[in-house]
Amino acid sequence: MAEGTKLEIVSPERLVLSEHVASVTIPGTDGYFAVLGDHAPLMSTLRPGFITTLDAAGKTEQFYVRGGFVDVSPAGVTILAEQAVPTSEFDRAEIEASLLQAEAELAAASTPEARTFFEELVYGLRNLLVEAQHLNQAHIH
Repeated sequence: MAEGTKLEIVSPERLVLSEHVASVTIPGTDGYFAVLGDHAPLMSTLRPGFITTLDAAGKTEQFYVRGGFVDVSPAGVTILAEQAVPTSEFDRAEIEASLLQAEAELAAASTPEARTFFEELVYGLRNLLVEAQHLNQAHIH
């Protein structure tokens, strides 16, 4: 097995991270998954959540991502995110405001499709806030 993998996290604004990591845990649409060296190639969509990297020395770093895609290949892991920031730049108030708006939209939804969409959005935002509580509180606003 290879000793880790190359990881790049890219947002429309900037290259957030480009380094060699021992492992990375990623919020895939169907749940979190970990990638180590020599991982089988795959592509997945991302849901809003937190990426956790582990370097060879055992140091972890965390990043918030809001949607996007991940490509795992023999060359490494590339994450193309709609938004990606270190957790020190994560804004909990922004997520809370989005949750309030989504709850209002859910209350006003007039079709089954709209209700389902906003129920899933509210559920996802609530889970994201719970995940944020479990991160190192010193890094979250």
